[in-house]
Amino acid sequence: MEQDDLLRPYAGQVRVRVGGLLVRNGAILLAAHRGLLPNGASFWSPPGGGWAFGENLKAALQREFREETGLVVQVGRQLHLHEFRRGELQALEIFFEVKTTDDSPTPLLGHDPEHAPGNQLLSELAWLTPRQLLAIPLAQVHPVLRGLLSTDDVFVPQVLLEQ
Repeated sequence: MEQDDLLRPYAGQVRVRVGGLLVRNGAILLAAHRGLLPNGASFWSPPGGGWAFGENLKAALQREFREETGLVVQVGRQLHLHEFRRGELQALEIFFEVKTTDDSPTPLLGHDPEHAPGNQLLSELAWLTPRQLLAIPLAQVHPVLRGLLSTDDVFVPQVLLEQ
């Protein structure tokens, strides 16, 4: 599947996306996305997705988290605002703190209903520590996660707007 084909549904429109930061045992739950970077490189980002008409932001994040990870989460405070622009893609991303009601559930890689089973953007879920994130090439890590020294750093609100 060509990179352009995977991203075609999102091209040429402004999207509002919600994302959830789930921290457990010194690691952050992240989803690898394919199609955003050249040469098949994964892009690591907190689970989340598009805000649909008629939903409130927290309900959208609960839905997206369930779709992508199988986890039921409680949505806490808003942490980060990020403006994303690359080529034909543009989004305003709002990240929230999320918690599970039970620390034992294991996340399972879910799906994006917008994509056919063979065309999924999501390729992997992983618990990554700040040290592991620092070892990944910068372009492969979402900007709100770059340069973390501790999982506590994800709870320091950021506003990252394009220049």
